[in-house]
Amino acid sequence: MNTSSKASINPRLPTASVALALAAVALLGGCVVRVAAPPPPPPPRVYVPPPAPAPVYAEPAVDVEVHATEAPPPLPDYEQPAAPDDGYLWTPGYWAWGLGGYYWIPGTWVQPPRVGVLWTPGYWGFVGGVYAFHAGYWGPHIGFYGGVNYGFGYGGVGFAGGRWVGNSFAYNRSVTNVNVVNIHNTYNETVVNNVTVNKVSFNGGAGGTAAVPTAQERAAATEQHVPPTAMQQQHIQQAARNPALQAKANGGHPAIAATPRPGAFNAPGVVGAHGAAPVNTVAHNTTPAPVNAAHPQGQPGGTQPAAGTKPPPPAAKQAAAKPPKPKPNQRPPEKNGEKEK
Repeated sequence: MNTSSKASINPRLPTASVALALAAVALLGGCVVRVAAPPPPPPPRVYVPPPAPAPVYAEPAVDVEVHATEAPPPLPDYEQPAAPDDGYLWTPGYWAWGLGGYYWIPGTWVQPPRVGVLWTPGYWGFVGGVYAFHAGYWGPHIGFYGGVNYGFGYGGVGFAGGRWVGNSFAYNRSVTNVNVVNIHNTYNETVVNNVTVNKVSFNGGAGGTAAVPTAQERAAATEQHVPPTAMQQQHIQQAARNPALQAKANGGHPAIAATPRPGAFNAPGVVGAHGAAPVNTVAHNTTPAPVNAAHPQGQPGGTQPAAGTKPPPPAAKQAAAKPPKPKPNQRPPEKNGEKEK
């Protein structure tokens, strides 16, 4: 009796144990899954650079013509010559750098390369311990020119000397010199100059202007530009060959401060700087000159006597000194004061 009871109970014990074990395994298995599985990795970091500081303005490298180790002299004080004709635009004078130091490029009236463009003057800027010249250019808008007050509408920012009206250029008579007899496209508009009026000729560095470009000037720098015209280039080359325009020679007061047209260094209407020596038209002539060209009393047409010889006397004296022709059957007079026989 007891034996059969045990036999009936024992078969059920393994089944219950197995079920209990399976339940425990399932429970433990669920816990293991939750603990062992790592969280998904975070997405890779995307580098976001900090906001860049406002860039220091500089013209494109191609516009930097030359570098100098010393500051340019102050701008000379001079009057603007009258515009020669309708359609000419003013380009202010400036100091350029050469082998002999600084020399003056006279301001002049220039015909623009096409309708609608304006001239942005060049300027010197102190960058990296040297003075770099940023070349001027033609463009639809006035760009940055260092805050230099060149005068005659170029007060340091923009241009107030005139504007294009259709295909014609109108001149502001309050700041430009025009002859209303020849030029009729004029207007009068008072110019309020908020820039300190001085003769500083460069930007940055000790003693330079502290101007920075405006948003409009930055936009103008990205526009299509036209380089100086052939007449402007000739004007610059002619100034470079003129020793009287060297700052060392004129003390910063060039006798040819402005011209009515490009290259017209000896033409009527040339203006000298205040305090400059009188213009010597012969000394300032940059065309090839004959020998002893500094003496205009030489032969007509530029022919000069050879070195070491005396110039021939004037024609009147030659006629008086020439002995009269002898008459027929008459001996010529004797030399050395001897009387005729």
